[in-house]
Amino acid sequence: MASGIASLDKLYEAFGELRRALDTYDASTINAAAAVVKAATDEVRAQGAWQMDPALKAKIEALKPLIESARVRANLASDTVRQRISLLAQTGAENATLTYNR
Repeated sequence: MASGIASLDKLYEAFGELRRALDTYDASTINAAAAVVKAATDEVRAQGAWQMDPALKAKIEALKPLIESARVRANLASDTVRQRISLLAQTGAENATLTYNR
């Protein structure tokens, strides 16, 4: 259980780092923080002990607001980029690919 708590502590720190990175609007900083979150998430998933341990489950529940906050910040950042692209398109920027389709 101690390693499970340590993994969850890493996950908490990783999401805090991601939230701060999203506030910088710097792509390389955000990518680096996202990689730390992925590694911490993978570590928690690999242990799997949280599925059976009520204390670890409770700690994960306590992480939800921080995770939600990072999700909201990511959505705001993408909305800001979308608005800037739209503004560029409205001002008549030519010869530049402003948007892409999937």
